Amino acid sequence: MKEESVLYSREGAIGIITFNRPHRLNAINGDLLDDFIKQLIVAREDEKASTIVMTGTGRSFCAGEDLKETSAGKSFEQWVKETDRLQDIQRLTLRLNKPLIASINGYALGGGLEFALSADIRIAAEDAKFGFPETGVGLTVTQSGTKLISQIVGLGKAKELVFTGEFINAEEALRIGLVNKVVPNEMLMEETFKMCRKIGERSPLSLRLSRIAIDQGLHSSFEEILEIEADHLLICGSSNNQKAFVEKRLAEMKKD
Repeated sequence: MKEESVLYSREGAIGIITFNRPHRLNAINGDLLDDFIKQLIVAREDEKASTIVMTGTGRSFCAGEDLKETSAGKSFEQWVKETDRLQDIQRLTLRLNKPLIASINGYALGGGLEFALSADIRIAAEDAKFGFPETGVGLTVTQSGTKLISQIVGLGKAKELVFTGEFINAEEALRIGLVNKVVPNEMLMEETFKMCRKIGERSPLSLRLSRIAIDQGLHSSFEEILEIEADHLLICGSSNNQKAFVEKRLAEMKKD
């Protein structure tokens, strides 16, 4: 039986999506895309998972397009199918309804970097490397990466990274805001789980609505985002979930 190219597991309230082609540095092929779509759906429907981690097995997060397979040649129809699956992954990520943290080890290149960009928070190991090699191999960024990288690091730096294909290390990625945090390699999962547990203490409903508001606010007018936020506050204020979290917080304040 063929081993899955993307795995899903859970530790407590933390769901873990793991790219699992270590012999190819977790490079992207059809099987990986199909399995990734499947596991994103599993993660979204896992009611016991309050946060989701995305990471890679072995020496790499995801090294982008598997050029060994690409060099063998793909038909136009195959490229269309791959493009559709890549973009479906981005849509599923937006509809995940819970925080997604990318835990980045080794290479995060091309489509792999786009997977990381789609996460809400990025934590990188000291050995992480980032880049968009597409223009050097006759390809283009595909899954809204041009929009995401521009929003995260600014237009000028985004164009520099995409146009030159330059690889940057974790320290530079932190400096330009591409990642939130850099940690020693051996502490990557520990620090990622620490972030997940901190987030997991918050209200799931508040997290879900805040994630939606932040993402929608990037392309909404001032009045539109005010309306979205007002609707979300009223939803939270009328929920039993909110009352429970207020009572919990008041109890904690009394202890302090």
